[in-house]
Amino acid sequence: MIDSHHHLWNYSPEEYDWIPPGTPLAKDQLVAELEKATTAAKVDATVVVQARQVLAESDWLLSLADATDRIQGVIGWVPLIDRNVGEPLGRLAAHPKFKAVRHVLQGEPDSYFLRDDFHRGLGLLPDIDLRYDLLVFQRQLPVAIQLVDRQPELGIIIDHIAKPEIRKGQIDPAWRSGMAELAKRENILGVKISGMVTEVLDAEIDEPTLRAYFDEALALFGPDRLLFGTDWPVCLLRVESYQTWAKMVRRFVADLSADEADAILHDNAARIYDL
Repeated sequence: MIDSHHHLWNYSPEEYDWIPPGTPLAKDQLVAELEKATTAAKVDATVVVQARQVLAESDWLLSLADATDRIQGVIGWVPLIDRNVGEPLGRLAAHPKFKAVRHVLQGEPDSYFLRDDFHRGLGLLPDIDLRYDLLVFQRQLPVAIQLVDRQPELGIIIDHIAKPEIRKGQIDPAWRSGMAELAKRENILGVKISGMVTEVLDAEIDEPTLRAYFDEALALFGPDRLLFGTDWPVCLLRVESYQTWAKMVRRFVADLSADEADAILHDNAARIYDL
């Protein structure tokens, strides 16, 4: 298995003010913790994703990736709206493990998705063989589609199946219609089966409901565009361990053909991020 989406951090409440104090997230989560969790879950390789919007974190994540073969790819942050963003982008892209860029669009107003300076920055990525990870809430899908259509040459991966509003026994129709539109776009390279447990609005996690969202994503995007990811350590807000989610996704793919399961569990991540 390749985990296409997890985080690492040296915890401090000032730098990670979005982390709830007293939770399993409010402590250091570094390479040693990652290797312990992934070994227990029989995950062979990972892609680490930015958790702070500072350029220094992209360099820090690359230094961690240099120290372990477990981390095969880095998705970092750069100031895409900065007119001089080409300099740090070029420097980072020269590192063989730097694969993609992400901005926390889920925290931005809709107008940010359509900013000309933001799109100027996005437009630099294809020429240096970088992809873009799209992090949005379900309610932002309409404007996200506009963003995708303005960047037809940019390979885009949707994080956390676009963060649907998950309620037991339901598939949200607004999520389904937005994802059906995105599925028509050839530059949508993949959709991460990750980050779902923290979008559950009920007190308890209902595995059949999460399985239904997986099945819907599979029907829309096919087995060649789904990627296993954990969103660890954030997933620990709702599940007991890294292994808990990894085992659940294994159950989701258990009825598929061996080739389809292999694609979702590792082959797609390796291909899409050129690991």
